[in-house]
Amino acid sequence: MRGSVYYQTSMLAKIIFEVGAKKDEKIDATHSNYQKVSSYKTMETYRNIWNNFLNYLKEHWNIKDCEKISSEHIEAYMEYKIDYYPSKQYLEKISAALGKLEIALKMFTKSTHGTEKNYDFSIRQDILNESRDLKLVINNYHNRAYKNPKLLINNISDATHKLAANIQYEGGARIEGVSLIKHIQLCGIEYDSITNMQKGVIFTKEKGGKEGNVLVSVQTYNALVEYLSDNLTFKINRQKYYDDIKQSCLKSKEDSEGSHGLRWNFAKNRIMEYAQAGYSYKDSLLGVSSEMKHNRASITEHYLGG
Repeated sequence: MRGSVYYQTSMLAKIIFEVGAKKDEKIDATHSNYQKVSSYKTMETYRNIWNNFLNYLKEHWNIKDCEKISSEHIEAYMEYKIDYYPSKQYLEKISAALGKLEIALKMFTKSTHGTEKNYDFSIRQDILNESRDLKLVINNYHNRAYKNPKLLINNISDATHKLAANIQYEGGARIEGVSLIKHIQLCGIEYDSITNMQKGVIFTKEKGGKEGNVLVSVQTYNALVEYLSDNLTFKINRQKYYDDIKQSCLKSKEDSEGSHGLRWNFAKNRIMEYAQAGYSYKDSLLGVSSEMKHNRASITEHYLGG
């Protein structure tokens, strides 16, 4: 679909909004008002979220056509919002709006092209279910770090998923940083002044276009180098990766915190390394915040229960 973000969401709103549609009509799969929205206030709320989402895609993914939205974009946006600790109610609202966006896109593509495109945004509900009981606001702390992350990673069945998890655990990378890695991002082995150890360096570009190095163990780095010697890119399917972690959590008897939980483990480990290196608490927060590609030290402090 061509046009500005606001034009595109207006077209989608027109196709899914039906004022006066009755409740029984909206749940009747045989009725023309099935799954439609009948409240002006609800439609306005959904459309505001759609606008925010599409602007996010335009800025961070260079996606300007809403018909090109896929489940990986939904997952990235949900994780993007979780990173700023929205309230549980707001996250539920985002998930509901994205669910209606899926329906609106199916209606639009069928109306415009004669064939309904198979959109599947169910990942939003998986992420919501993980986060629903976490009270994800800045002054309601929930520890998302895994109790035994090494066991969890060891129980991941797929080798590429296991490697991605190690990069997130050791280097604090977001899902964007491990879902696609190219040869050019490998920066060799360097000295880590915080731990006095050699670390492998991977350059990543993550949420918000934030760029920087991710430091991992030499063993993990060499495994990535070996993988890329036989493949053009290191690439994982986010949904399959998420499912693999979820199954590993069951084996490891851990509450599932998704791949993001591994970043929590990194934050806790890295802050201790800074402290052992003689850094003040404030400087440690700033250092870890920078490595995790955050703008504010207060966000990193939340990982620590502050």
